[in-house]
Amino acid sequence: MADALWWVLSTALIVVGLAGIVLPALPGTLFVLAGIVLGAWIDDFTRVGWFAVATVTVLAVLAWLLDYVAALLGAKRAGASRKALAGAALGTVAGIFMGIVGVLFMPLVGAALGEYWDRRDHGRAVHVGIATWLGLLAGMLGKFVLAFVMIGIYAVALLV
Repeated sequence: MADALWWVLSTALIVVGLAGIVLPALPGTLFVLAGIVLGAWIDDFTRVGWFAVATVTVLAVLAWLLDYVAALLGAKRAGASRKALAGAALGTVAGIFMGIVGVLFMPLVGAALGEYWDRRDHGRAVHVGIATWLGLLAGMLGKFVLAFVMIGIYAVALLV
């Protein structure tokens, strides 16, 4: 019975991790990684060995880096100011309280407002907001793909 509870916890961590890829309040890939490592530990690393765990860990680190790099590259490419970056971060936090639409669009609004506050140029603010938003979306998509690759490696190791 205790093993069944561990397996439920492992699965729950992975599911919460997938939600965390979209919700910035939750460290999604960290939860996915924790669920996978817990699943490997439950089985004494016999089916999901150290190589699979190490591979999944590297992918989790890459996903974490991708999250930050993609947004910064989008903002930097558009020439965003520090206030635009701060606005995107604040917009992301505010978006958490507004549901999925807020999570997806408040970083754009925050970046645009931050850029407008810094330079008082409507067109530039919109351009920076959209570029930052596209970078965030690209990072989110990349994290989502990497998380499913992590889960795939885990499932194959567990089932084969």
